[in-house]
Amino acid sequence: MMVAFGRKRVMMSQPKLFLTVGLPCTGKTTAARRIESEQRALRLTKDEWVKALYGDENPPSAQDVIEGRLIQIGLRALELGNNVAIDFGLWGRDERSALRQAAADVGATVEMRYFELTPAEQRERVDRRQAEAAHTTWPMSDDELAEWAASFEIPTSGELDGTEPIDDPPAGFATWDEWRTHRWPPLVS
Repeated sequence: MMVAFGRKRVMMSQPKLFLTVGLPCTGKTTAARRIESEQRALRLTKDEWVKALYGDENPPSAQDVIEGRLIQIGLRALELGNNVAIDFGLWGRDERSALRQAAADVGATVEMRYFELTPAEQRERVDRRQAEAAHTTWPMSDDELAEWAASFEIPTSGELDGTEPIDDPPAGFATWDEWRTHRWPPLVS
């Protein structure tokens, strides 16, 4: 990207959206912190915002709104030429497709990073986090972990390396922007 400052032209790199994809306690936030430092990226970690606003509560109605607000901030930062790391799991392919399209719409590239562990390793990390840093998390039962794993859509290799075209929006939505507003509503209802 070429930007003019007076008579001088400066070559600026294209901003990048980093998407951390995975279930709880698989290493997404650790990676997002590393991306923040190494890539000079704005890190947007949903759990930090939910904890700051709701403490021990984790209201489902607020989750989607907070994610949506963080996405709005992230897209604006990309428009301004900054790298951004979105750190909240992105379990569904539609979520990832919507964000890939949004990044393309503002002239940014996307790097998706997928994190996975065996159920036993994940349980160990959940227990360790609960014991060592309970203020950063919520309790998670084995049933919840299994339910979440069953609903998680593993990214394809084409999604991960960016070679797979972005899907069309789901039926009933003309654009990914329209779907994004539906998925991440602007207000808690």
